[in-house]
Amino acid sequence: MKKNYKVLYQGGMGEIVEKKSRFIAITMPIETEEEAIAFFESIRKKYWDATHHCTAFVLGRNHEIQRCNDDGEPSQTAGKPMLDVLLGQQIHNAAVVVTRYFGGTLLGTGGLVRAYAKAVQEGLTNSIIIEKCEAKRMKVRIDYTGIGKIQYICRQMNLPILNSEYTDIVRMEVLVPEEKEDSFEKSVTEATSGQAVWEEKEELLYGIVNGEIKMFEK
Repeated sequence: MKKNYKVLYQGGMGEIVEKKSRFIAITMPIETEEEAIAFFESIRKKYWDATHHCTAFVLGRNHEIQRCNDDGEPSQTAGKPMLDVLLGQQIHNAAVVVTRYFGGTLLGTGGLVRAYAKAVQEGLTNSIIIEKCEAKRMKVRIDYTGIGKIQYICRQMNLPILNSEYTDIVRMEVLVPEEKEDSFEKSVTEATSGQAVWEEKEELLYGIVNGEIKMFEK
């Protein structure tokens, strides 16, 4: 199973025109196949007068579920190239529909493949894609003499301090990527001469959205 993986965090829309045919790509984050189907149906209703609504979606940490549909276009010229874009960019839990308004000129199989793939790429460009990474929210208890030492270690290792609670002692919550957990714990233990107490280690996933940390259940 992949430990870090890219997901569609926020959907978007992109449009291209090829020989007067309009290709409108709309993306959406999904967690289930039912969500993908409902999304596709909503687009069909919204653009009821379009010629085709071709679809593709991927689900799972290892792309366990993959589906695509040409919706009347020649076989392998729409849904498959759309799916290939999602897989090629290694995006997970994402659905995309490309709505086509026929412009009167046939594009040929090669032209269709390129147009549908390009439309999906345009839609993804206008979406927000993040990488979800495995980490732990580590809560450490320390007396006041150890605060500066832990803060220094966090700065050196580029680890965000999520929260600090000051009473008769100090409790600090630090977001620690999985690959840094052992070295962080060792550094804190050595710096505080073993006085730091680890109260909690919660596994989670996190990603960076517009410069801000977002945390997700694992």
